[in-house]
Amino acid sequence: MSDRVLIGMLTPSSNTVLEPVTQAMVAGLPEVSMHFGRFKVTEIALSDQALKQFDDSEILRAAELLAHAKVGVISWNGTSSGWLGFDADERLCERITAATGIPANTSMLALNEILAAKKVKSLGYVTPYLDAVQERIVANYAALGHACRGDRHLRLQDNFSFSDVTAEQLTSMTGEVAAEKPDAIAVICTNLRAAPLVAKLEADHGIPIYDTIATSVWKSLKMTGVDPKRVVGWGSLFQDLG
Repeated sequence: MSDRVLIGMLTPSSNTVLEPVTQAMVAGLPEVSMHFGRFKVTEIALSDQALKQFDDSEILRAAELLAHAKVGVISWNGTSSGWLGFDADERLCERITAATGIPANTSMLALNEILAAKKVKSLGYVTPYLDAVQERIVANYAALGHACRGDRHLRLQDNFSFSDVTAEQLTSMTGEVAAEKPDAIAVICTNLRAAPLVAKLEADHGIPIYDTIATSVWKSLKMTGVDPKRVVGWGSLFQDLG
């Protein structure tokens, strides 16, 4: 019997951040390894062309290939249900498991679980997205009972460009949102280099910050029986909800 823990991640094709970041998060867990499957995502918008990128059939093809690696869980490490509606991720998880026999999760469903567990009433947002996309996200979270308090977004559309947002920009955006005193701040995008900044930003502002790369890792560890508290230096999430 192998003692390895293999975690599968579904990754947007133009994402250059989540792979190195997830690997770094689990670097102190020698039995855990991350394995990635890509499908085409190049832009984030509400046009028909952009929305078709998240057709389940393309994602399921990638999931079926990940299943060949005998991973213990498959995570959609992406945030599309923020604007598509969270039921899209619920259906996707059901379809992945039906097709592969492997339990599934997503960054956004994990974030929702965290917000519910922490009883977050007001939520601040840091994202790279267009106005229309951001409005959908804020509305979907309001429907869950998380009122918007603080919102900074960059009005970008090209998915690759998200990874070029600097640490200085992210630090500034987070500080501006934190000034509005939300219960928590969500960094919604898995192609932003925010996760390595979270521990310091939490210390600076005294507000929990939930990065959507981290939420995917947190949930995947829990689902494979690995204590998230073993992940140190990546923010309060792993310690508070281990």
